[in-house]
Amino acid sequence: MHKLRSISSLAVIILLLCSCGQTKRSADITADSLFQIADTLFDRIDQYPEEVTIKYAQGLDVRYEADGIRVIISNPDPSARHSKADTILITAPSQRFICTTALQLGNFEILGLEDRIVGMNSLRNLFSPRMKEQMRSGQTVKIGKEGNFDLETVIASRPDYIFVSASKHGGFEALRECGIPLISHHGYKETHPLGQAEWIKLIGLLTGETRRANAVFADIEQKYLTLKDEVQQLLESERQHHTVMRTVASGRQLRDGWYIVGGKSYMAQIFSDAGVDYIMKDNGESGGTTIDFEAAFAQSVTADFWQIDGAFDGEFTLTDLANEDPRYAELNAYKQQHVIFCNLSQTPYRELAGVQPHYLLADFVKAFHPQLLPHYQPKYYRLLSK
Repeated sequence: MHKLRSISSLAVIILLLCSCGQTKRSADITADSLFQIADTLFDRIDQYPEEVTIKYAQGLDVRYEADGIRVIISNPDPSARHSKADTILITAPSQRFICTTALQLGNFEILGLEDRIVGMNSLRNLFSPRMKEQMRSGQTVKIGKEGNFDLETVIASRPDYIFVSASKHGGFEALRECGIPLISHHGYKETHPLGQAEWIKLIGLLTGETRRANAVFADIEQKYLTLKDEVQQLLESERQHHTVMRTVASGRQLRDGWYIVGGKSYMAQIFSDAGVDYIMKDNGESGGTTIDFEAAFAQSVTADFWQIDGAFDGEFTLTDLANEDPRYAELNAYKQQHVIFCNLSQTPYRELAGVQPHYLLADFVKAFHPQLLPHYQPKYYRLLSK
């Protein structure tokens, strides 16, 4: 039996190698097997193309021209449709970068290029072991926080580029005055999960590691689309549907309202691809919005599942959740023990979830349709118990 399993695993690996970076999927390759195969992408990046093609990201446009690679960067958020786009002309690989958000760090981390990061702002929750070591050794320096950057440290770190975020507006002009080019990283504004992950190709272009970026993204795309297809096949055969309540900001009530992600957001798309009906799917927001607690409660009380985030030291349970507000225990999802929770204190969600949509999808599918992923261990979201 062990020999048969080994032969089966080898066959799957051979099939993957033969794909040479293509995303064509075979009925012989299941999502469960794809998530079990050891990652050997970096050992075979030469099998992937050097040229970058953008397929999902709405905020990236790559043009190969005679004088270099021109990248046009814009904000993909529909509400920022008329915002100014930035253009970068890449003529040679760059080696030194500063990141100012955890997601920007994750773009380098998933490519194994953390050594290119020479400076970071003061991130309280840092998970990457390699980055922790680089900061201990001084290879990567802290540049301070928004509005209070240490400009001398920034200049001394000699970055080629500084990544900034459109959602933060503190002190970036001071950085610009240092004469260092700023790049607005809008990946988190993408409304398609694969579009958000595809911003790793921008890192590949800037560092000259395009084959590496293409390899990693092809792996993400294949796993995501294979699992999405299997969910669709299951729904067609079983006509099985659930509803799910998506809440953020510790997953529960925020001040006087309930903060949710909009029906046009990337998370709403993941719910759809996972085969559930998001109860706020008709909401037109692509980001987050706040609604009245009573209104949110009325809509979510009969939902089959309830997905929440939060930072908690130790194991968070359904009992802990009900202790926060007894009304939570009245939700159908709570009664059925269908509360899906991501502990932000124990997972690298802020760093890597945006560039690992295949794991987010798999986590939800594991909860909604566990028969599709019998061997998969959730990475970010798990069902709570009492």
